[in-house]
Amino acid sequence: MAHRIAIAGIAIESSAYSPHRAGYRDFAVQEGADLVDRYEFLRDGGALRDRADWEGVLYARSIPGGRVDAEVYADFRRRIVDGLAALHREEPLDGLYLDIHGAMSVVGLDDAEGDLITAIRGTIGADVLISASMDLHGNVSRTLIEACDLITCYRMAPHEDAWETRERAARVLVDHLDSGDEIVKAWVRVPILLPGEKTSTRVEPAKSLYGRLPAVESRDGVTDAAIWIGYAWADEPRCHATVVVSGTDESVVAAEAAELADEFWRVRDEFVFVGPPGSLEDGVAAALAATEKPYLISDSGDNPGAGGTGDVTWALRALLARPELTAADAPVTLCASVFDAGAIDQLARAELGGEVSVEAGARVDDRTSGPVRIEGTLVRFVAGDPQAGRIAVIRRGGLHVIVTEFRKAFHAVTDFTALDLDPVSADIVVTKIGYLEPELYAIARGWTLALTPGPVDQHLERLGHERLERPMFPFDEFPAAPDLTPEILR
Repeated sequence: MAHRIAIAGIAIESSAYSPHRAGYRDFAVQEGADLVDRYEFLRDGGALRDRADWEGVLYARSIPGGRVDAEVYADFRRRIVDGLAALHREEPLDGLYLDIHGAMSVVGLDDAEGDLITAIRGTIGADVLISASMDLHGNVSRTLIEACDLITCYRMAPHEDAWETRERAARVLVDHLDSGDEIVKAWVRVPILLPGEKTSTRVEPAKSLYGRLPAVESRDGVTDAAIWIGYAWADEPRCHATVVVSGTDESVVAAEAAELADEFWRVRDEFVFVGPPGSLEDGVAAALAATEKPYLISDSGDNPGAGGTGDVTWALRALLARPELTAADAPVTLCASVFDAGAIDQLARAELGGEVSVEAGARVDDRTSGPVRIEGTLVRFVAGDPQAGRIAVIRRGGLHVIVTEFRKAFHAVTDFTALDLDPVSADIVVTKIGYLEPELYAIARGWTLALTPGPVDQHLERLGHERLERPMFPFDEFPAAPDLTPEILR
């Protein structure tokens, strides 16, 4: 008989320093057959389609933000648990593929994924094999690693291997159900906490560190090898780097995990920002002087792709104050974005092509800058964006300011072209992002990673972590190397 495998998960990256609270509006939810069809490798003709009977339960996914509202999380957890219970009663499950991010924070909880997996285990029992896929910026707590039989994460940042990782997690689950082999995990808590923009696999030392994983995975007795950078903008005891090697040979997985952890610790001082860092002013000066276009500037402190609110106005206020950008003959500058439903309501009543004056932003996060007044010509107004809702573009001189109804990350060329804005032909593109996602990276002819303030400030020391397990690099001195002996879990 075919293995019976359920699919479930909740995925969001939650900054503890964001006043945003994630609710139902933030999550896209898939259930049943629609959830199974989400995975190309499970569709008809997919590599794993016929290796098991796949049952979709519930998957809720949000762009990163703040903590999840407790009632919303409790509802998703209940629906997952109830769905698993119903499937398990109907016919016992053999496995569960758990698709999570790993850095979800919930109001009132310290370890949201640990709470979710505990509820799941309490429903399906200890005999159902669980395989989890995660973002490498997730946090692996003892509760999570003990409850998962198999666990893996992305090996690339930016995450160009996200779907490959999901398929790997599902494949090894089926493989172990086929073989019946006992799984051994070697887990190492590594006391390092760094922002993702210092750990991109485009550059060293992360490039070589993650480059070791395929060779480790290919060893006899090893099923998977994974390294988690961790999520730096949460403030929980589980926030730290992690190494896990799993397989069937205890001595091999332990040795490989120890070697990976030791190498991670050895290169800890070598991690630097992936892009040329600087202030916003540095970025604007470099962009204005650049001879090749477009020049990209990352407004990194309010990156919605890492947990920023998306309505911090600090950078926008500074750009509007620059006459070199707002004059009639100024270079074409695209600025994405700020969200404000009230401002959009006002702009919806304005005439396209007419002059407008509207205050926007800082309705959720006003700690660094209050709402900013935007005056100019309304050149675009569209509705129906799945994430942003209604979107307006206001031009003031060369500066094109994008205002949205709801939070949205402008991380792809198509995010701009959908508004008839061409980032390739623009002179300057300022967007709320950290390291550039592949499409923007490909078009950039210059780039500054602007170290702006916000909920995902790259200067971690400015945030004031209080609940980490100390000592932790780079916050503390280590008079001696930490104990990185792998812990063996079955």
